[in-house]
Amino acid sequence: MASVFERIIAGELPAHFVWRDDLSVAFMSIRPLRPGHTLVVPMDPVDHWVDLPVDVLAHLMRVARRIARAQQTVYCPTKVGLLIAGLEVDHVHIHVSPINNLHDMDFARVGPNPGDQVLATEASRIRAVLSKTGTSGKRTRGANV
Repeated sequence: MASVFERIIAGELPAHFVWRDDLSVAFMSIRPLRPGHTLVVPMDPVDHWVDLPVDVLAHLMRVARRIARAQQTVYCPTKVGLLIAGLEVDHVHIHVSPINNLHDMDFARVGPNPGDQVLATEASRIRAVLSKTGTSGKRTRGANV
């Protein structure tokens, strides 16, 4: 059975994307820790990040860094947190979220789904910065991001 992320990547389930290339996608979390919380996900359904090919892991980190830089511009947080937990969905995903303190990365404090309108707005804000910096996620396999 396909994971929820495989179904999102295939277009079977809706998501608010901020990035897509041959190796990865990034979309807004429907249960955000903070506004702008984005998930960076490999196209291939690997369960544990330690099992990713090194080049794919490096690519995901580059994408996460691009997303983080855009979040810094949009939200002006103290930091942008990054977390790979992997317990919620059996498909590697990197949480990238603007934070102002350590508690902002506490999944016990996750918010409810803010709704399509809010997620669409947040995704649009992040995409606008990515586009302005020339990193819109239209990369092809093997290209640097």
